[in-house]
Amino acid sequence: MTLLPGLKKFTEGTFAGFFNQKSNITIDKKFIVFGIRDMEESLKPIALFIVMRYIWNIVRTKIKKRILVVDEAWWLMQSEDGASFLFSLIKRCRKYWMGVTTITQDVEDFMGSGYGKAIITNSSLQMLLKQSTAAIDVLEKIFDLTKQEEELLLSAPVGEGLFFAGKKHVYINIKASYTEDQIITTSPQEVEKIKEARRKLK
Repeated sequence: MTLLPGLKKFTEGTFAGFFNQKSNITIDKKFIVFGIRDMEESLKPIALFIVMRYIWNIVRTKIKKRILVVDEAWWLMQSEDGASFLFSLIKRCRKYWMGVTTITQDVEDFMGSGYGKAIITNSSLQMLLKQSTAAIDVLEKIFDLTKQEEELLLSAPVGEGLFFAGKKHVYINIKASYTEDQIITTSPQEVEKIKEARRKLK
């Protein structure tokens, strides 16, 4: 009896629109984004898991070259099932001609799961940008950082950090082109400038 009230919001209540209906999504385009930014925080881990499961089913039935990018991967890592699923997908994806990139700004949450380190060690390439003091202690043990590398990550400007390929560590400075910057910037000032420029063109 106690299970029913908890399920009701997913079948009849506030979340029913997302969970209690068939998917009308097709992934036959070259570039597809599943955006969950505007969903309630409590829904995001569930939604991300559903999206990942849907993609994984497609990948296994229609094999072709793909790259899956999981932004804010720490959402999945909050639950044991989500973390286990992501790890399993990463381990098996090459068999289906797919590469996986995980991105997170919250290293501590990502590494809070036992699968976090396993995911990192199973990655052929890693990149670290600016980190907080709290995160550095965690990363130092995993990546075997030198003191100089720790200091670099603590003070790195935007776009600068460390690139890892196997046991090799190198400094990296990422320079976005003008077009790339227009697409990816999240700076409120830059976004407003872009909107204003578009308004003038109309």
